[in-house]
Amino acid sequence: MEIREAAFQFVRKISGYRKPSQANTSAFESAIVEIAVASRKLLLSLKPVKGPKNQPA
Repeated sequence: MEIREAAFQFVRKISGYRKPSQANTSAFESAIVEIAVASRKLLLSLKPVKGPKNQPA
């Protein structure tokens, strides 16, 4: 759910619309889905980062 909310905020920011008109709702929703899918794909493909070598165990 966080990914979709972030995608929604991103689309709002980029489009400049808080809520799209009825004519633009489909494009708005489509963009949210595409961005959420790409974001989820990115997060699933990231490898864990090891801490600094001199960090105590």
